[in-house]
Parts: sequence; structure tokens; C-alpha cells
Amino acid sequence: MTVSPTVAVIGGGPAGLMAAEVLSASGAQVHVYDAMPSVGRKFLLAGRGGLNLTHSEPFDVFMSRFGERSGRLEPMLSQFGPQQMRDWATGLGIETFVGTSGRVFPTDMKAAPLLRAWLHRLRAAGVQFHMRHRWVGDASFDLGSLQFATPAGEVTAKADAVVLALGGASWARLGSDGAWAPWLQARGIDIAPLLPANSGFDGAGWTEHFSSRFAGQPFKSVAISFTDSQGRHFARKGEFVATATGIEGSLIYAASALLRDEIAAHGSATLLLDLLPDRSAEQVLAAVRHPRGARSLSSHLKSRLGLEGIKAGVLHEALSREAMQDPVQLAATIKAVPLRLVATRPIDEAISTAGGVRFDALDAQLMASALPGVFVAGEMLDWEAPTGGYLLTASMASGAAAARGVINQLSLDSRPA
Repeated sequence: MTVSPTVAVIGGGPAGLMAAEVLSASGAQVHVYDAMPSVGRKFLLAGRGGLNLTHSEPFDVFMSRFGERSGRLEPMLSQFGPQQMRDWATGLGIETFVGTSGRVFPTDMKAAPLLRAWLHRLRAAGVQFHMRHRWVGDASFDLGSLQFATPAGEVTAKADAVVLALGGASWARLGSDGAWAPWLQARGIDIAPLLPANSGFDGAGWTEHFSSRFAGQPFKSVAISFTDSQGRHFARKGEFVATATGIEGSLIYAASALLRDEIAAHGSATLLLDLLPDRSAEQVLAAVRHPRGARSLSSHLKSRLGLEGIKAGVLHEALSREAMQDPVQLAATIKAVPLRLVATRPIDEAISTAGGVRFDALDAQLMASALPGVFVAGEMLDWEAPTGGYLLTASMASGAAAARGVINQLSLDSRPA
């Protein structure tokens, strides 16, 4: 009787679990190791506000969200993309729906039922889980002697192949701390520096008055635009939040790669905030110039344009008292409030990270050229994407791709299940 090969999956996030699923279906003996007490912790955190599984937009538009890495990711996402993600959830008994933004969610908006169903299926398929097993990657790397630190002491394990799916470097308390980067570099694997992605920024220059009144409040129904020093342009409507030191939120995350790189290159980045994107500059100027009689300027702006609260507050941040009385300058600023940013928030606060194992250090099957038998998946890879289901879909697609690489290397497809 042929003995099925053993595969170690190190990291129990979405990429690692998807790798385990594909591998177990091929007949491999799969062992998942994770440093945390349970798997999928970042997955569960992402689901607190409603688990965004993927996006329903056309595939070519979906791929464009990955920027310069779209070419590297397309072969993986062609095999496990948005529709396959929805089909996978359905197979676990979780129906999905498309929200008004085009994002796809479970009908109950929760992550926990999906994760429970997934783990039940994986265990039924024979996948074995080893919790509180932290990979000691700075030890001598040997597939015949993988070393893990556990509460009971150091243990070793053997594997015929390894899938590394250790995440990036954000939310370290959930297990993604980036500790693997120097370990892999020491073994000749080229690593792009890990950087915050989908992050907030500091340096909007709020006064103490504005910060104390509006930190934590959202800018709703606004638009931002930004053009970097290389001529790359971003413009989109949405909403974001003022923080005590700057800004964060979904609209800012969508532009964060451009803003981060511009700050790194030039020390700052200034985006323009349109407080009334559904009104033309001419309409705004006409409303500002409309006679206000005995009303105050703030009452006039509220009455004619609906500007109040945080939107009115940011105008006072951008303009002097005298400039507020100039209709032309005021109207122009309503359509383009400059917000100067000088730093990203710390990487551990970011939703995800950019950088990681460069694709040139891997073969077409995601195996490390310098470490035969070692495959890499998920946020460890050098790619990034905005929020909106892109991160989760691509992480799982890469986990499936790494698993297929293992299957090909070990000829699992010809072995009995």
C-alpha cells in the first residue's frame, strides 16, 4: 500500500486553510501548525463588521485592483476567483449576497459560522491541527526536522513538503508578526520590505479644537483625489474618518499605496477633499454667493449646501477667518480641501501589508528556488490590494495555487486517496 506523503502547512489563516483543503483532497496527510490557540483569528476579526468575502465586479476590473502584481496573481485568480469564492461558501452551507457597493457577503454577515463549517469539513477530511506551535524558523531549516516551540517545550516534525502561510506583519496579536522575513532572507530568499497597506495616515494638521470635537467622526458622501509625483492619479467617492492625528477609513485605504509611496519618496503627500462631489464648482460658488441677509455664514452654508458638523469644521481648519468671507476662495476650498499627510500609521495597525517574498524568488508553482519543497502563500507574498474582498480572495487563491504546486511536485495526483 502506498503511503501518502506528509505536508506541513505552517499558518492557519485563510491561505493556509485553503492549502490544507486542496492538499487533503489530493490524498496527502496534512498537518496545520499555528502559534495561536485557534486558527482563523484575523479572519474572524475581519468579519466583525460583516465578512466581505469578495467583489462582484467584472473579472478584468477585479484584477486591476492588484496594480503591478495583477499579472502575477491572474493565473491563481483565474482558477479561484470571485465566483469560485461564492461557490466555495455555498458548498459549506453559507449563502451569499451582493451588497449595494458590489461587495459580496454571507447572508448572515458573520464569519464564525463559515469558519466552523470549514474546520468541520477539514477535520472530516483528515486534516490535523496543532495549536500553540510556533515555527522556530531561525533554526536549521530541514524538512525532516521542522522545529516548533510549544507550551510543553520544543517539538520536531517531518514533512515531504511545506506550505508557509504565516501572513504579513499587521495585527501581530493575532499571529501575523512578520518574524519569518529575516529567517527566509538568511536562506537566500529575496524579501521586499514589509510596509503598511490599507492604513491610516498622520499629519492632516488638525487643531486641538477640531481634534477634540471631531476625532472618530466620519466624512460622509465625499470624494478624494490625489496625483503623485509620477503622474499616477486616484479619484473616488466614499467616506472616511477623522482621527486625532489624521485620517483613516475605506476611502483612504483605497488610495493608501499611492499616498504611502509618495510620502516615502518626498516626505509628504497632499490629497484634495471634495466635500460636495455631487455639486459642480459653479453650483457651489452660486450657493456661496447667494445673499444671506442677517444669517451667519455657518447658517448660510448649512441652509444652502448642507455643510455642517465635521464638513464645516474642516473648512475652518483650511481657511483663515478672512478667507472664509471670500466667496471664490471658500467655494474653491469646499470642492478641494487640501489635506497634507506626512506618515503612515504603524504597520501593526494596518489592515494588511505590502512587500514580502518576491515572486522572482519563487517558481511558477510558488516554490522557493532556494528551498526546494517549501512553498509560499497568502500575505507573505509581495502583493497588496485594497479592502473590498480582494485581500481574502487572493489569499485563498494563492493558498490553492501553492497546494497545486505541492501536488505536482509530489505527484499526489497519481497517488491513491
